[in-house]
Amino acid sequence: MTRHHARILVTGIGGQPGFDTARRLIQLGCTVIGVDADPHANGLHLAGVIPRVCAHVEDPAYADQLLGLCRGEQVDALVSTVEQELPQLVPLAPALERIGVRSWLPPLASVTACTDKDAFHRIVTAAGIATPATWLPEQLDTVPVDAELVIKPRRGQGSQGVIFCRGRDQAQAACQVVADPIVQARIRGREFTADCLIDRDGRISVILRERLLTKGGLAFVTRTTTNPLADAAVRATLTAVEAIGLVCVQGFLTDHTPAHQRVLITEVNARPAGAFLAAEAAGADLIGQLLAGLLGDPVDHTRLTYRPGVTLTKYIDTLTVTNGANHAAAQ
Repeated sequence: MTRHHARILVTGIGGQPGFDTARRLIQLGCTVIGVDADPHANGLHLAGVIPRVCAHVEDPAYADQLLGLCRGEQVDALVSTVEQELPQLVPLAPALERIGVRSWLPPLASVTACTDKDAFHRIVTAAGIATPATWLPEQLDTVPVDAELVIKPRRGQGSQGVIFCRGRDQAQAACQVVADPIVQARIRGREFTADCLIDRDGRISVILRERLLTKGGLAFVTRTTTNPLADAAVRATLTAVEAIGLVCVQGFLTDHTPAHQRVLITEVNARPAGAFLAAEAAGADLIGQLLAGLLGDPVDHTRLTYRPGVTLTKYIDTLTVTNGANHAAAQ
């Protein structure tokens, strides 16, 4: 097996990170087995993908079905693009290895830091990294009386279930609506994402881009940029949460002084970003180097440099129109 002829299983192919990761791997010459729990997932119709449906991560059959898919499809390596599956997937790494499937998964402590917003706040605050003030519902009496706030699911994703409000009373009401909520100070500033690759030795490459237009948590228009303060904050955050592999960091650039408050980090996602193709268009070989690290080769960080000022615009299009049943095979 050579790197560019590997059989790679990509999970969550119905989401933008999974869809674009699968497409780039195909362009690199890999055979991609695209997996999703939703038989209507768009990535199952992507040209060149071997489509497969697997049980949802919360289904007791998830582990057995995923391992069965890996055996049946003679998978060489697995790429996860769904953070919510990591608490179940990480413990499967030894079983995957026994059947010859390579993975590049973070430790469970890092998964918790990336999926639990309260844990993330505590970890980065302890590391001296600026981040929005955060409270649990039982701490609302300590929230500034007239503060602008964001109520969101503590373990949510993609801006789902987010409510903006002002003050304690509105926050209290919003916490009754949002499941397992967390309360954060609302930040005004320029949103950014950092596409990051951390190799097994801890070396980090960072590609920064501003989020110019965001819909449903996905950057529809984004432009690569440089910012030494943001770069340093991103690197410190990745170290604090013990991130590894291909991840993305989100935050805000503000006009605050002193300087250490001009960059606020809001989260780390242990998966590719939904608009990482901007980084690739700017010259960063993200998926190629992810593939190298995944298969045990050295990551070439000289191929993760990039040009600022490259703008990517996404749009919605019709992928396919079919007659009859979905052709994705259930396992």
